[in-house]
Amino acid sequence: MSMDISAVEYTPFEDRLHTCFGDMLVYKSSQNTKFFADQSMPSFIRDWLMMRFSDAEGRIQNEKIAQYVKKTIPSKEQWSGIMLDMLHGNRDVRFLTKVKIEFDTKKKQALFSLPVFGVPAHKGEAVANWDVLEKNRDELLSASESWGIVTVRCEPDDDNKNNILKLIDFKPFCPYKIDLDYYIRARDFFNLEEWIDILLGAADYNAGGYRSQKEKLAMLKRLMPFVEKRLNLVELAPKETGKSYLFSQVSQYGWLVSGGSVSRAKMFYDISKRTNGLVSHNDYVALDEVQSIKFTEPMEMRGALKGYLESGEYRVGDYRGTGNAGLILLGNIDADQMDTDTDMFSKLPAFFHESALLDRFHGFITGWEIPKMRESLKADGWALNTEYFVEILHALRGENIYRSVVDKLLRLPPDAATRDTEAVKRLCTAFLKLLFPNATDVEKVNLDEFEEYCLEPALEMRGIIKKQLSIIDPGEFGGAKMPDITINVGGEEKTGVSDGKREETED
Repeated sequence: MSMDISAVEYTPFEDRLHTCFGDMLVYKSSQNTKFFADQSMPSFIRDWLMMRFSDAEGRIQNEKIAQYVKKTIPSKEQWSGIMLDMLHGNRDVRFLTKVKIEFDTKKKQALFSLPVFGVPAHKGEAVANWDVLEKNRDELLSASESWGIVTVRCEPDDDNKNNILKLIDFKPFCPYKIDLDYYIRARDFFNLEEWIDILLGAADYNAGGYRSQKEKLAMLKRLMPFVEKRLNLVELAPKETGKSYLFSQVSQYGWLVSGGSVSRAKMFYDISKRTNGLVSHNDYVALDEVQSIKFTEPMEMRGALKGYLESGEYRVGDYRGTGNAGLILLGNIDADQMDTDTDMFSKLPAFFHESALLDRFHGFITGWEIPKMRESLKADGWALNTEYFVEILHALRGENIYRSVVDKLLRLPPDAATRDTEAVKRLCTAFLKLLFPNATDVEKVNLDEFEEYCLEPALEMRGIIKKQLSIIDPGEFGGAKMPDITINVGGEEKTGVSDGKREETED
């Protein structure tokens, strides 16, 4: 994107959208979505293909895409043909897929697997070249699978006794060059309502399908862990509100755990394999259907989790590690429980009933304010390419200037609990990055908008956590209220909200 956006005129919304983001727009529709859903592709690959195989009106060339996918992104059913090329044709094969790396300390080998194909059938049959790992450490040494172009060859093993598959090349799937400064400047050409609609479209939602701005903002709260490091949230919502989709399909930088068992080794560090866990290699880890999740070694897990949620550090045995992933608890809630004045956490696993653990979560998302998924909520029209959008959000995580702005804007009572003030600051920073990425200096902040769209919702989200703590543990938290955090710039003080409810300020 090399256009000079300083010359953009205030034309109709869609014209400005094309002028500012023309190269990064795709036409999203239910028809396109259905076609790619049948191909079982995540949204970031879907949008890449749509950009590659669509015309100026956004119409996709289904036949060409199908041919390209068959050749470049093979399905599990095509693995036999790939093996034929390698074994009988003696050819190296090259295609786009997911790769997972593990290590065999006994043989001092790096092993790879291709989860899409269920390869290898037996341990030791697929080995990665060390130089491939060295060149792609950040991508391949992740706790999750990595998308990329792989080149695989069949050749004899080191003992010349058996043939094995060899990973001889890997190119990460990252088709876009991200100009964060450009994105930040582009925000100047849209009002807040328009920008909110842009964010929703980028995440595959149709802004026109929402009944109110309140619903839209409730939906966007789910994106906060995408832009802010170690932001820990709890969301309880009715079924069918799209929790799983957003956290599993939109970003390749996050990890969704759906039920089952979670071990300390998987989450933090595996002593036997000497590999870091999910929190060290992801922007967020979301525990979906949290009511059904069980933790192995719960005492050790709780201790490691409390330390990590507090400081971003964890200890497993003699190993000390760090991570930047936020932890998101996603649970379903019945209509009669949608009341912040009652114990909404009663159906969470007993593991999470400890107040000292819950106190380390920064905010609560009232998921019942997010509408259930319906056809009218699916993206329909020109919208930001999801892959590009996710790369922008990922880049924003490393921008510390927004926290500096928040620190300067907020006045904290001297007796305020540090966990409360830190939670509010993190939440405000996430809102600022999402809604006002051009607010890179205090002078660029509209104080009324900051109060309404950053401070007030941050205090409300943390206030719900505080209220739940007082219900769960009245001995420790009974009667505790949110600190009176205010905006203070140039001698003017503005008061936000506390305990999740708006307060009237005296003149």
